Amino acid sequence: MNSNSRLEKPDVLIAGAGMAGLALAAALADSEVSVLLIDPQMPPSPDQWPDAFDPRVSALTHASENILRKLGVWDDMAQYRISPFAHMDVWDRDGTGNIQFHARDVGEEHVGHIVENRITTHCLLQRVQAADNIEIRQQGLQKILERDQADGWLVVLEDGAELQPAILVGADGGRSRVRDQLGFRCRTWDYGQQAIVTTVKTEQPHQCTARQVFLESGPLAFLPLQEGAGNHHRSCISSIVWTLGHEQSKALTEMDDAAFCSQLAQAFEHRLGAVLSVDRRFRFPLIQNHAVYYAMPGVALIGDAAHSLHPLAGQGINLGFLDAAVLAEEIHRAAENQLPMQDFSILRRYQRRRKPHNLLMMSAMEGFKQLFGADLAPLRVLRNRGMSLFNQHGHLKNHIMVRAMGMEGDLPVLAQPGLLADF
Repeated sequence: MNSNSRLEKPDVLIAGAGMAGLALAAALADSEVSVLLIDPQMPPSPDQWPDAFDPRVSALTHASENILRKLGVWDDMAQYRISPFAHMDVWDRDGTGNIQFHARDVGEEHVGHIVENRITTHCLLQRVQAADNIEIRQQGLQKILERDQADGWLVVLEDGAELQPAILVGADGGRSRVRDQLGFRCRTWDYGQQAIVTTVKTEQPHQCTARQVFLESGPLAFLPLQEGAGNHHRSCISSIVWTLGHEQSKALTEMDDAAFCSQLAQAFEHRLGAVLSVDRRFRFPLIQNHAVYYAMPGVALIGDAAHSLHPLAGQGINLGFLDAAVLAEEIHRAAENQLPMQDFSILRRYQRRRKPHNLLMMSAMEGFKQLFGADLAPLRVLRNRGMSLFNQHGHLKNHIMVRAMGMEGDLPVLAQPGLLADF
């Protein structure tokens, strides 16, 4: 230990100021729990945002909306830009299979919202900055050292500060240093594909409908965005996520805008007419990763540090928000019952509540990926017939939609509708 430094002992040290880490901090705000949030790169403020839409967007479920409302940030997000969608249309380009979901069928106004990630992180950061029990430092994690079992972990930051938190939370993304330094075992699948993400303008309005077509190369999604105040249905702006092989994605990223727009409209079967313009394109590899355990004594993983999955259904951050809400709930429960924060039962309960739910979602997404990636003619026939039959089975379809919207299951208080977040 550096003899010149003072050993700090926060109750909770959160490594990572992404959406999951900020949501956890916000859920612990204004409590007796002392929190330190660290990240070498804090989210940029609106005056640093480029004029274009953020290419990174999330399809937020009702459960995520409830969490963000109860954390007091949803109205602030709406002041910037949130894009509700009331319908989903999914089809197989190689056949006749089609499934449509409508919010009205389950008595709701919308299925979810498409929100730029920078809006969510900014509003969460503002909430966290206002809390007296939370300190924020723009610092990276240098190393984690194991001390004896009673003292827990010694965390050294890049500026040399030494910390001994009761609970260290790895919320530092898919390349988590917390997870990797502490040797959490993971099961990893590399899909051998990449996703192109960008924002486009189409000839026809999206009518507040999220659309996804399954191509031979992988799924292509058009997610509706709001251009400004007014009639959301008339907006012609969409965020796209296009899954392709490495060579295809590289070629499409490097071609000029006009050629890309033509290729994109053709792949999407001109469902929204011509693609008129495209913003800068980004691509990233598709890897599914799942930690065998989410917790060890004194340490927990949340969000992409614990699990990352194929963007097929846009569920990634929704699972991360539920992780944060459940972990906060267990920490609050321990504080109320005067249980020491070092008690491993807190993190065991978190793992027991979240891991089965996340595994189920990841298994379902992997099943869809394999089903629609198969190139056998008999399987395509069965797949399309199954999609059509499913679309006609209203009760089953609505049940699946309610689950996907985050309205059923073991929900933390923050995610439940109509309840105050009274821990």
